[in-house]
Amino acid sequence: MESKSHPNTPQERCPPASSGGAAMEDNHRLITASGNGDVETVQQLLERGADVNFQKEWGWTPLHNAVQSCREDIVHILLRHGADPLLKKHNGATPFILAGIVGDVNLLRLFLSKGSEVDECDSNGFTAFMEAAAYGKIDALRFLHESGADVNLSRKTKEDQKKLGKGGATALMDAAEEGQVEVLRILLDEMGADVNARDNMGRNALIHALQSCRDGKVKPNTVETIIRLLLDRGADVRVRGEGKKTPLILAVEMKELGLVQMLLKQEHTEINDTDREGKTALLFAVQLGLEEMTRLLCSHGASLDCGDLVMIAKRNYNSRLTRFLLGEGAREDFRPPTEDWEPQSSRWGVALKQLHRIYRDMIGKLKIFIIEEYKIAGTSEGGVYLGLYDGREAAVKRFRKDSEQAQRELSCLPLSRGTSCLVTFYETESQKDCLYVCLALYEGTLQEHFAKNRGDEAAGKEGGEKEEDEFARNALLSIFKALQQLHLSGYTHQDLHPQNILIDSKNAVRLADFDKSTKWAGDPQKIKTDLQALGRLVLYVVEKGGIPFEKLEALENEKVFEHSPDEETRDLIRRLFCPEENLQTILSNLQGHPFFWSWESRYRTLRDVGNESDIKLRKTKSVILQILKPRTSEHSLSFAMWTSKIDQTVMTKMNEFYKNRRNYYYRDTVGDLLRFIRNLGEHINEEKNKDMKLKIGDPSWYFQKMFPDLVVYVYTKLQDTEYNKHFPKTQDPHKPQCDGSSDGGQARGPEC
Repeated sequence: MESKSHPNTPQERCPPASSGGAAMEDNHRLITASGNGDVETVQQLLERGADVNFQKEWGWTPLHNAVQSCREDIVHILLRHGADPLLKKHNGATPFILAGIVGDVNLLRLFLSKGSEVDECDSNGFTAFMEAAAYGKIDALRFLHESGADVNLSRKTKEDQKKLGKGGATALMDAAEEGQVEVLRILLDEMGADVNARDNMGRNALIHALQSCRDGKVKPNTVETIIRLLLDRGADVRVRGEGKKTPLILAVEMKELGLVQMLLKQEHTEINDTDREGKTALLFAVQLGLEEMTRLLCSHGASLDCGDLVMIAKRNYNSRLTRFLLGEGAREDFRPPTEDWEPQSSRWGVALKQLHRIYRDMIGKLKIFIIEEYKIAGTSEGGVYLGLYDGREAAVKRFRKDSEQAQRELSCLPLSRGTSCLVTFYETESQKDCLYVCLALYEGTLQEHFAKNRGDEAAGKEGGEKEEDEFARNALLSIFKALQQLHLSGYTHQDLHPQNILIDSKNAVRLADFDKSTKWAGDPQKIKTDLQALGRLVLYVVEKGGIPFEKLEALENEKVFEHSPDEETRDLIRRLFCPEENLQTILSNLQGHPFFWSWESRYRTLRDVGNESDIKLRKTKSVILQILKPRTSEHSLSFAMWTSKIDQTVMTKMNEFYKNRRNYYYRDTVGDLLRFIRNLGEHINEEKNKDMKLKIGDPSWYFQKMFPDLVVYVYTKLQDTEYNKHFPKTQDPHKPQCDGSSDGGQARGPEC
């Protein structure tokens, strides 16, 4: 069908052929006559030149008025004279949508033939199908369904409205809210409407029906019929309305005993659930002085420890209710949680303080409230929520009791009690069919950390000289240690992602989420899967999250190497991708890799190796110099011809130390470069060498920049020899790093 542009306001359209005050009066008369069914006047005005598409206040046209009055004859006349069948009112409603409101099947069929779309909507997202449901127009509803209308279409609304929770409702919710019982039956039983569809505030049709009764829109007996119908079709009673009120709380507020009885019979009704303010259904019943309802709730096990019930009853001079509550065991000295409690978490502090204040039934030692406000993250099963476990701030993962994922998680979590690099595990609690795994609460994930700090990091890069990335070094060392602990215990993680790595307020890093973990059982591929993911995670951290992890997962190994910004990162990733040693111990060994050394430690290592006597005395046949000698294939090293790359004034001055021993001038060998680095380090801070200091600057950075592959080269050559004694020891990532290192027993000082 050919598409056309249809103007939506009078200002956007061309003016009619006639003009002036008389013409404008005819336009207004045409709109009135179209609505009143005055066919003769409509004909006369159109023949005189009245604008068939004239829009008055709010965008009403003659066609809109004719449809509203169900005047099919006038609609046909207007269309013959050029009325635009797709023209919208200012709220976006088309004649087709109005035909849905009035339920005129003939007009609906006509406008579909004129280019209307069956699911077209106005500015608030209402479609003809939704309007027919709300107004109880059953014939129109069936016709629209047969014409392809989406039964479960949710109401689309403007972005600013959506942010306020507006929109998202379906035709079923509209029918429930308007008390259209027969429409509900048709939608559910004939058309397959989703009884548990949610709007943008998380409400289903059950909540819409209850709130309409509370607001007086629908009579209680009609609502009771609707509620029974929805419950019989499987409506979820765990849903929440405004203020996080449960269906049970709403029924108590409505003072509808029958509805309360009906809801209490539902398997998943939680009688002690609270609203946003921490009030339970029982507390509402006592506040409203509903004695019979209070007795009913207590007989079904409602907790009396939900507020100062006795004092409320006494304050309302309700002596019978007071006696009943006391007889049931309610306390007169009820004390709410202390108001001065302060949470440790800065990110989750407000929500935790609210959770601490409100009443909740304890699940063992756990206090938790399963609503969106306290949700930390989604999972494939029950989500992660804020909680308080034995008074400690907790992140609580929900699982089904028989969940295989939960069992995998619990097989690994006890390992956290032996290492500081796995997320801290408290304990589990269970209730009905749910298992709650209680963990220490952290401030965020690795992914969130980089997203939060991306602006600062970008500004830092513009500063010029590269800065040492201590966070990357410590974070990855923690992850290596955590994964090593898993592997040595016989498990693999199988789900290494930035969102599964947690960070506390002091930037300490912990590995979490073991619900995909598996036993290693001798299968090397399981460990290799972890190592492949870890290699990509190394690059993700080094790049401060600048390359999305999903993109890294899609890259071939060679492409990951190409993205590596320095030799230490590249070599570490290569060793993870192509392990050449025992798979269970590789992570332990790699924790001594130069990637994890500070710049000062790298520089100190080069100096210490250069302090070996065989290197100082240039014993070319010695073991260490033979090991360090490049092979023929190693021809593209940055330190080849190194004497020509050092600042020549510095080179000349360093050679002057040997003016009486000419055969000791520096040569382009690895051994002499290490001797040079050693000697420079010993003399550069002397007063007589301050000109060299000005040229070199910080030696640890100078040699890192000048010979970027030197440290990795020396490490690779010496790692399996006795000379690895010069390498720094692996630091605890949660303690300050020490930049010094052992001198391997070698004396420092002048060579001569």
